Amino acid sequence: MTTTTTATTTATTKSTPEPAADPSAGAGATAAPGNLDAAEVARFQALAKAWWDPTGKFRPLHQIGPARLTFVRDEIKRHFGRDSDGLRPLQDLRIIDVGCGGGLMSEPLSRLGARVTGIDPGERNIAIAQDHAAGQGLTIDYRATTAEALVAEGELFDAVVCLEVVEHVPDVAAFVATCAALVRPGGLLVLSTINRTLKAYALAIVGAEYVLGWLPRGTHQWERFVTPDELARHVTAAGLSAPRFSGFVYNPLRDDWSLSSDTDVNYLASAAKPPASR
Repeated sequence: MTTTTTATTTATTKSTPEPAADPSAGAGATAAPGNLDAAEVARFQALAKAWWDPTGKFRPLHQIGPARLTFVRDEIKRHFGRDSDGLRPLQDLRIIDVGCGGGLMSEPLSRLGARVTGIDPGERNIAIAQDHAAGQGLTIDYRATTAEALVAEGELFDAVVCLEVVEHVPDVAAFVATCAALVRPGGLLVLSTINRTLKAYALAIVGAEYVLGWLPRGTHQWERFVTPDELARHVTAAGLSAPRFSGFVYNPLRDDWSLSSDTDVNYLASAAKPPASR
């Protein structure tokens, strides 16, 4: 039996008092203001030291990591025609991890060969990410800043990865447009979030927060969940292609997560920016 259950959350605008299945949990009081919920950001700042503890506050994030990385890697490989099954299929691609938190997605992307920039509004999160990457011998460009600030600076990337952040920002349409603005012509945007369904409410909030205790109560706000149709409208309004979707679900018998066609709760999406016209 396979059951769909929520992941946690992070954010470059994240919300959650504690763990959350997202790599964007941030909490930097000194970061440039943007499309952020200050209360959500502050919660993650307080948890910064727990990022790399696989049995601690961010355990759900560690658990969903392999499934999310598989989608991100395969979508980027497909889009850029990287057929290699070698150890570094993303070699030299410039990728930004928006809402990187402690670097749980930035590090594996770096190991796959990408030139990774990780941003988060939480300075404590960035400090933890920098220290951990240094200990692993990885060179990652971590910055305590926001996506809006990088757009203002004219930064562009081959791929923009933003996981479990969308459901924590005040203005989803504006945030998606900001992420899309960081994608170079011909590049790719990859997002993940939680669907606004009764099933998601039952599993991501009631189950994960109140019954199983995977997440602190109040981590998620159901009204901020985003349906695939809504996300698709925001993505195409930002000038990208119609997104490709995949769900991921939890199997309680194996205690692991895997990709699935079921997008009722957790899901991922990828969308391409058209090449520059000649």
